[in-house]
Amino acid sequence: MSDLITLEELIEEFQDVEDKMERLEMVFELSEEVDFLEVEFWTDLTRVRGCQSEAHVLVSIENELVKLKAGADSKLVQGLMGILTIALRDISPSKALELTPDFAGEMGVLNSLSPSRSNGFRNMFDKVMNEIQNKM
Repeated sequence: MSDLITLEELIEEFQDVEDKMERLEMVFELSEEVDFLEVEFWTDLTRVRGCQSEAHVLVSIENELVKLKAGADSKLVQGLMGILTIALRDISPSKALELTPDFAGEMGVLNSLSPSRSNGFRNMFDKVMNEIQNKM
């Protein structure tokens, strides 16, 4: 998938795929979209609580745009981070805070996941949004 894919394009791509396993494969591929947060920077402050895997996110605001670095010990979780990375790419903090996790439902990705993974995505989304709000 291209570096330049938009959230709208990603939603459309996922909606075109009926097969649950193929959707999961697409999520795995999205792990490459993440600006990786090196393991040595994983701390209690970066940890995503309520995630089945070890998952970490670091949010910053640079040049009035949201920047996300993330890392996980699971390629699936890293792929979910890739979805969030695309959703937040090149947008302002105020625009980011308008996002809801509904886009993941629109993609059909959440119903391809176990309930605990879906919940983990929601926890990751909430953590990122709280951090954006705290940095404004």
